Amino acid sequence: MKLDGKVALVTGGGRGIGRGIALTLAKEGADVAIADAEVLDSPKNQYGTKEIKGYSAALKVAEEIKALGRRAIAINADVSKSDQVQAMVKRTVEELGSIDILVNDAGAITISTTEELEEEAWDLVMNVNAKGTFLSSKAVIPYMKKKGWGRIINVASIAGKRGTPTLPHYCASKHAVVGFTNTLAKELAQTGITVNAICPGIVRTQMWDLLAEAWRRPGESWEESFKRSVESMIPQGVEQTPEDMGKLALFFIYSDHVTGQAINVDGGSVEH
Repeated sequence: MKLDGKVALVTGGGRGIGRGIALTLAKEGADVAIADAEVLDSPKNQYGTKEIKGYSAALKVAEEIKALGRRAIAINADVSKSDQVQAMVKRTVEELGSIDILVNDAGAITISTTEELEEEAWDLVMNVNAKGTFLSSKAVIPYMKKKGWGRIINVASIAGKRGTPTLPHYCASKHAVVGFTNTLAKELAQTGITVNAICPGIVRTQMWDLLAEAWRRPGESWEESFKRSVESMIPQGVEQTPEDMGKLALFFIYSDHVTGQAINVDGGSVEH
């Protein structure tokens, strides 16, 4: 297997895109640490509660990965907290031996116009999506520099390349992730570490459970709302999958000279 001997840390790895990427890397031979938060400081997120149970989900993913014959650990971590990020990285290195690949997937979203957006929701979304990506990346850089090789993969969004009404904080956070990706890639360009971003289109996750429900038209079911979003936003007319994101993650890992890029996996929705 091509990733034998490599260790990946996937934040937000308990569900959705993070889980899909974690399983893809494990199938390719990597050992994986899956980090996710059981509880957040605020209920202003896609689950509508502080108790998001991400760590509980991560424990299940770790068992799936062990069943594939790879080593795996689950870590309870809120990536917006510096001390928890440091502990997350320390435990990964202590138990799995290194960190070669970091996937920053932990993410939060709520829906509101700018005029009605609460500061608490702005802070939670920015802290998880943007600050969490910064803190996690900063924490792994010394380990990757020491080895002279590393891959940092940030999960952004097509919302990081355009604006969407009722998602001002989410779009701002994902634009921040894209800008951070471009900058960090240049800072690390001569170290053997590459930094890239995946920009998903529409993937059936808890985030889209929330969006499809909020954007339902009168008399429309959730499934009809979701299907309408896919057909109106995605030229190919089909949703994307966590496995699609895993394939791009592998491309980034195996490409020594691709860095600073934010590539869309969106069925043709966004052209830049």
